Amino acid sequence: MPHDTEAIAEQVFIALADPSRRAILTALAAHGPATATDLAERLPITRQAIAKHLNLLTEAGLVTAEPGERRRVRYRLYSAPMRVAQQFLAAMARDWDGRLDALREHLNRGESHDE
Repeated sequence: MPHDTEAIAEQVFIALADPSRRAILTALAAHGPATATDLAERLPITRQAIAKHLNLLTEAGLVTAEPGERRRVRYRLYSAPMRVAQQFLAAMARDWDGRLDALREHLNRGESHDE
C-alpha cells in the first residue's frame, strides 16, 4: 500500500466508487470477519465477483485477509486507509474554505469601493 496520503486516499475513493464493494464493506462492518462464501450468501453478488472485489479492497488496504481453518480466508475491515482519506478530504476542505473566504473578502472590498 502506498505511503503517500494522496495515493492512499485515491485508492480508497476508487474502492468506494463501486456499490458492490460498498455493500461488502457494509456487510463486514455489520457481521464481522467473513469469507467470500459467507459474503456471497448475504449479498446478491456471485462468489467469484466478491473474490475480485475483495482483492481490490485488500489492495486498497480496506480489508485484511486472515488465514482460517481448512485454508479458508476470512476478511476483516481495516479502517486506517479510510481515516487517511478523511484527513485528505478535511485538508482539502480547509484549503477551499480559505480560498473562498479570501475571494469573499476581495469581492466585499470591491463592492465597498464602488459605493
